[in-house]
Amino acid sequence: MGFFRHLTEDDFELSTVCHRPEGLDKLQEQTKFTKKELQVLYRGFKNECPSGVVNEETFKLIYSQFFPQGDSSMYAHFLFEAFDTNKNGSVSFEDFVMGLSIILRGSINDRLNWAFNLYDLNKDGCITKEEMLDIMKSIYDMMGKYTYPTMQEDAPREHVENFFQKMDRNNDGVVTIEEFIESCQKDENIMQSMQLFDNVI
Repeated sequence: MGFFRHLTEDDFELSTVCHRPEGLDKLQEQTKFTKKELQVLYRGFKNECPSGVVNEETFKLIYSQFFPQGDSSMYAHFLFEAFDTNKNGSVSFEDFVMGLSIILRGSINDRLNWAFNLYDLNKDGCITKEEMLDIMKSIYDMMGKYTYPTMQEDAPREHVENFFQKMDRNNDGVVTIEEFIESCQKDENIMQSMQLFDNVI
């Protein structure tokens, strides 16, 4: 789980309530994390972001450390936009944990909604081929040329074509949330790749 991979079991044991956000109890109700997990997440968050909020540059910096072999800046930008739900240019601990809870513990439906929101770059309620291509390119860039040396330049475009063939039921060139969720739930590969989120988040 990228951001907090360096936390060990001991951290869970040692986790103390030295500094906790005001709404920890409220967050526990709103998320699928235990109080102890929230404390550990908070400590990790404060460690990386002492100010208590992350701006896009910090987000990019964190991602560049986890994916040194590629260029993660574009993917980090898209991910930041998805976490910044109130569009104020910063992600608070609360924003972060709410998103993380959906990605890691949410129902399949919750996860698919979150994924759709990530892919829908201009947040207009549908995914275009251009948006999907931008996301795919950013993921390929992040993974780096060395990780997949055999990968062809046109791989992202092929990925997008396949995606649209499956998803765009009425062939109108865009994928709506309904088409997205329905297609994903019918597709075993996509269901399995929902686990992929746990690796890149």
